[in-house]
Amino acid sequence: MAHEQRLVPEPLSRVLLRDYSPDYTANLNKDSADALEDELEDRMKDLQEMLYAQGKYALLIVLQAMDAGGKDSTIKKVFDNVNPQGVNVTSFKVPTQEELARDFLWRIHNRVPRKGMIGIFNRSHYEDVLVVRINNLVPESVWKQRYDQINQFEKLLSDTGTRILKFYLHISKEEQRSRFQDRLDRPDKHWKFSKGDLAVREQWDDYMSAYEDVLTYCNTEYAPWHIVPANRKWYRDYIITKTIVDTLKQMDLSYPAPEEGLSEIIIPD
Repeated sequence: MAHEQRLVPEPLSRVLLRDYSPDYTANLNKDSADALEDELEDRMKDLQEMLYAQGKYALLIVLQAMDAGGKDSTIKKVFDNVNPQGVNVTSFKVPTQEELARDFLWRIHNRVPRKGMIGIFNRSHYEDVLVVRINNLVPESVWKQRYDQINQFEKLLSDTGTRILKFYLHISKEEQRSRFQDRLDRPDKHWKFSKGDLAVREQWDDYMSAYEDVLTYCNTEYAPWHIVPANRKWYRDYIITKTIVDTLKQMDLSYPAPEEGLSEIIIPD
């Protein structure tokens, strides 16, 4: 039997990504995982409806990965069965001048989901301790403070009714190369390829080190990081869907009480 691989490291324990195989599938095969995911998607649809109707809590989902890690396809596959009125997706790009004139969390807080909603961050505030760190966009003395500032920010959200799930989609450098090649080989995927991706690929080791610090210093009980083996897209989608469903089931969801006297109402002709 294969060694079981943790999805969530011990809070604030040292994370080394070499200890996590991106090929891990927990002895599942694609057919069985797809069947399980279909069942889970039906359950997620029901739970999301309850979350939306109750309007008491929110769920924030953070997706981080290297280029071609599968953030876009995860959103497309995992959330293809939910009510789009109850989901907001935010893709964080290079900050605007207005955003740069404020603290680094200002633009993030602006996009936190309101009560009743699921918010999905495609990249997130963690870019400010990843790309900002690696490209020396601010001094080390500035970005080093941000781990604690992020933890405090996420604690505030947690304390005020927002559950947080953070997923690092863990792919190998070899798998990234294969996905890049697929984008080059297929004209319908050319739009997804940027020459700048190759420059970032050259910084792979620097990014792995930076991600290890993120997964070490910002993995808390109230906002845990999930290291998702993502070389196999079907396993990635299954484990993320399962984690979301398990979390929604823990959130004390219920439909609001109906107005009094509904049983006496007769709809007129």
